[in-house]
Amino acid sequence: MMDEFVVARNAHWSRCPVEVHFSCARFGEMEIRQVFNALLPPGHRLPAENLHIPDPNDPEAYESLIDGLGGIDVFLLASGASDGHVAFNPPGSPADARTRLVRLADATRRDNLGTFPAFADLAEVPHWGVSVGPGTIARATRSAVMILSGTAKGHAFDRITQASGYEADWPATIVNLCTDAVILADRAAAARA
Repeated sequence: MMDEFVVARNAHWSRCPVEVHFSCARFGEMEIRQVFNALLPPGHRLPAENLHIPDPNDPEAYESLIDGLGGIDVFLLASGASDGHVAFNPPGSPADARTRLVRLADATRRDNLGTFPAFADLAEVPHWGVSVGPGTIARATRSAVMILSGTAKGHAFDRITQASGYEADWPATIVNLCTDAVILADRAAAARA
């Protein structure tokens, strides 16, 4: 996983509980690992211990884990509709930023109201997260796939496809620095092009 919401507890950071509706770990388990495993033969299923999540108290350990595993075969990316965040990287993130604790931009928090519709309002969306950085994405992956779906992603499609490289004010443009990158957009997202 690229990111997780975090909360401060006793002078330390904790990932949000897996049981909460907005847990990225829960999403990874339910929407990725279990879905893949339902389609894979028993000998090829993904074990639960292979679902990794950065530690907010030791973000650099995630970089070491990625390096120790030989990098990432495929990063599945998405762009924030209103601010171009990728993972939890807010606008202004440097291209070389690595896994770290980040304060979520208000636009990112608003976008998460749609991603996790059980949030009643913006006040419920956490302010902090731990996230791989744009630099982590660009350096650690052998292949990157940016997925843009729906009319709300039309502006994101325009920004990413018109950028010639990385633009810090739209972090999802990091896909332009990834080796073997592809952008997959449905007609609704690409309609403005």
